[in-house]
Amino acid sequence: MHRGAEFLGCEVAILGGAMSWVSERNLVAAISNAGGFGVIACGAMTPELLDAEIAGTKALTSRPFGVNLITMHPQLFDLIEVCAKHEVGHIVLAGGLPPAGSLDAIKGRGAKLICFAPALSLAKKLIRSGVDALVIEGMEAGGHIGPVSTSVLAQEILPEVAEQVPVFVAGGIGRGELIAGYLEMGASGVQLGTRFVCATESIAHPNFKKAFIRASARDAVASVQVDARLPVIPVRALKNAGTELFTAKQREVAQALDEGKVAMAEAQLQIEHYWAGALRRAVIDGDVEHGSLMAGQSVGMVRNEEPVAGIITELMDEAAQALSRRAA
Repeated sequence: MHRGAEFLGCEVAILGGAMSWVSERNLVAAISNAGGFGVIACGAMTPELLDAEIAGTKALTSRPFGVNLITMHPQLFDLIEVCAKHEVGHIVLAGGLPPAGSLDAIKGRGAKLICFAPALSLAKKLIRSGVDALVIEGMEAGGHIGPVSTSVLAQEILPEVAEQVPVFVAGGIGRGELIAGYLEMGASGVQLGTRFVCATESIAHPNFKKAFIRASARDAVASVQVDARLPVIPVRALKNAGTELFTAKQREVAQALDEGKVAMAEAQLQIEHYWAGALRRAVIDGDVEHGSLMAGQSVGMVRNEEPVAGIITELMDEAAQALSRRAA
């Protein structure tokens, strides 16, 4: 884990997964202050909102943290400029391959670039293009997911690329023993989101936290794609009435496509905006019935509300004990 911690500039190479409305200044700063690496979820923020969020985070911590940007954001390059203005040292790009010019824009301003690699071929392509580190995230994760499990991705990708760049493993990680296993396989660290949702420092609504604490792994299900012409990345969340609302939203957008009322890019943005709104209703307003309860399958290991520092300490103690047992 030393390599990952050195790359991130923190004590423990545990990144906070970027969760819209949850990974804001309070949780991000708490993760960094506890020795991990907090990551702001920019999501659909405007450049002005991101500017304020970064400034607010810097007021709460003097330690390094990163910013997660979505590749399809229409103001991506303006957001990159905001990060450069604040001298953000690490940018995580999510949502697909870096658009033309974005890699140079990020690295040209002195930041390290971290990208998601859901397949070995993509991991190799990203490394050739010049990214500084990778996150490999499996389908057990919360939010937008791919079709392959974390354990399979780790076996496929780590032996091939872990010596070239730092690789962080994400998806379904709830205990330190698993962290130890991925480190032994060559990972430089891990990324966790779901475990931090119920942190004391998280601003998530009490109803949202209660839903997580009550849930089991099987309650976190992936959304269904309604129309093959509308490529919608599946989203894993706790099943509720909001799950059915998303199915209805897909039908609505597909019909608009049929009628020529929207282009494909606009249709996909409508889907993304739906998720942003539905997630806000649950996280901020506490509507856990009609909002989106994005959660990974590790939600079954979230049993109570506790400080970030306690979560990280517990994970690292479990990892250390697991490695000690194997050494003995």
